[in-house]
Amino acid sequence: MEWSACLDEYEKLVIRMNTPRVVIDNAVCATSTLVKVDSARKHGILLEAVQVLTDLNLSIKKAYISSDGRWFMDVFHVTDQNGNKLTDESVISYIEQSLGTCHSVRSDCFKGLTALELTGTDRPGLLSEVFAVLTDLECNVVESKVWTHNGRIASLIYVKECESGSPIEDSQKISSIEARLRNVLKGDNDIRSAKTTVSMAVTHTERRLHQMMFADRDYERTTMASTEIPPTVTVQNWAERGYSIVNVQCKDRPKLLFDIVFTLTDMDYVVFHATIDTADNQAYQEFYIRHTDGTPISSEAERQRVIQCLQAAVERRASEGVKLELYTMDRRGLLSDVTRTFRENGLNVTRAEISTTSDMAFNVFYVTDAAGNPVEPKTIESVRERIGYSSLKVKEPPLIYHKAADEATTKMGTGGAVLLSLGSIVRRNLYNLGLIRSYS
Repeated sequence: MEWSACLDEYEKLVIRMNTPRVVIDNAVCATSTLVKVDSARKHGILLEAVQVLTDLNLSIKKAYISSDGRWFMDVFHVTDQNGNKLTDESVISYIEQSLGTCHSVRSDCFKGLTALELTGTDRPGLLSEVFAVLTDLECNVVESKVWTHNGRIASLIYVKECESGSPIEDSQKISSIEARLRNVLKGDNDIRSAKTTVSMAVTHTERRLHQMMFADRDYERTTMASTEIPPTVTVQNWAERGYSIVNVQCKDRPKLLFDIVFTLTDMDYVVFHATIDTADNQAYQEFYIRHTDGTPISSEAERQRVIQCLQAAVERRASEGVKLELYTMDRRGLLSDVTRTFRENGLNVTRAEISTTSDMAFNVFYVTDAAGNPVEPKTIESVRERIGYSSLKVKEPPLIYHKAADEATTKMGTGGAVLLSLGSIVRRNLYNLGLIRSYS
């Protein structure tokens, strides 16, 4: 065989060895679909797998993760939003194709749009002012997500020119957008930390929101008015094996695993083993991690920082308030008008998801009163009357952490027994792999 042919065969072997093997099984478990992924290990591959599943709005009920040595092995138990197994062949095929590649998952649905990144101090009526400025500058909002946490706000807003439908590329207009939005975000008290950035880059919105709030150090701030009990996060070192063991216990919710794994990955930690479980609306997650250089957490200050950052990652997406859904014909100034109505009725938006398809707008808002308390029903009805009863629907208010935490404490004490059992499962897996001498 010629040398060039040998090289070709070697390259094919390397590709086969490094290409993830994906198996989707509906027969093993009665209540969920199993998604199994085996591949060569690389930094961030767990995040890529979790992102594929969560971007499809699938719920990860259980997961077992192991990636010692050069190999990465995952088993995810997933359901759709209604708690059913996956039966749609197009969804199954998409999962197989997406997980069966070695490339990072990218979000390309925002091509042809201009991205606005905003961070600053949250206050009642802020979104109304932001959208009023964009309307005045003839920017059409196509998509947007807004998170608030610990008195801070982060938002990614994708816009285009109102008239042409093209991305905004004129440097003078971009400078005007940045300046006016920065003035809005500054208000009277946030002169130093308000930030506005205009970008043409394609990004994953939720990854970027986490990064923006992390850079804003929202995890260090506390809001005295909040009545939430934070998620329980513990970090300890297992000196014998050189791991740091991270336990997270909190109310289960969509995309929880993504938020935690992204935070660990973005902080340059590698997850070598993990066990994820959910029961009675509670989530129990245990991770065995090291730095990318192979070392465990080495100081008390670092341990506390990991705890704070993971608590913040869990809390950012868990908004308080009444959920309002707006479905109506899209038009210029719609968001400005709707959020102005909220402001005039004393409502504060704690989280928002804005989307448009063709000529229709589908927007979701979580709202409280100006002090962060539940909104009076009569106020909601007044808002619906002004916006339109058929367009603005009221959904059930989301459960707050402390409610679920109280239930979990009553039923299970501190939950330590559950976390201990998760640790036992992981240690048993390590024992079966021959990586430790015992798991007792």
